Amino acid sequence: MKTFYTGIKIFLVLTVLTGVIYPLAVTGIAQILFQGKANGSLVKQNGHIIGSELIGQDFKSPRYFWSRPSAINYNPLPSGGSNLGPTSKQLQKTVNDRRISFAKANFLTDQTSIPSEMIFASGSGLDPHISLQAALLQVNRIAMARKIDSLQKEAIVQLVRDQTEGTQFGLLGQERVNVFLLNLELDKTFK
Repeated sequence: MKTFYTGIKIFLVLTVLTGVIYPLAVTGIAQILFQGKANGSLVKQNGHIIGSELIGQDFKSPRYFWSRPSAINYNPLPSGGSNLGPTSKQLQKTVNDRRISFAKANFLTDQTSIPSEMIFASGSGLDPHISLQAALLQVNRIAMARKIDSLQKEAIVQLVRDQTEGTQFGLLGQERVNVFLLNLELDKTFK
């Protein structure tokens, strides 16, 4: 019976330590040191939450940079991909349709290499980033849709370059652009 009570005491102590004290300590430290990230990297405009830096959004207007396609329409609850394999005829048709649509919308020739993130959906369906090349390929469309002259078009290119994030730790991944943040800056710069 003594062993039983000792086991119960250990259980209660560990429950309080790992179930209450540790989570509160980690949450408190995160709120003090990394408040924005701990709360989801939310973006506010005029006091209202308009999105998160971590979740892609669907921009369909030709006036904006387009995000990577999403198999789940950017809904974070059922996060995931299409689960279509490389031999799937449906996937091949979807990718080809996306390639043609992207090239046509952005006035690209058949010889232009379209970055893969603009024709393939991501595994999570929520990626907010595209490559620098994918962003630059969209500048002509945006300039035409916003009726911007060639001098201002160069300002869009510079805006893309200013919003470009480097590789992680200087060596992991590739340069990338957060489409949501880029579009917010685009609206601020070209009202």
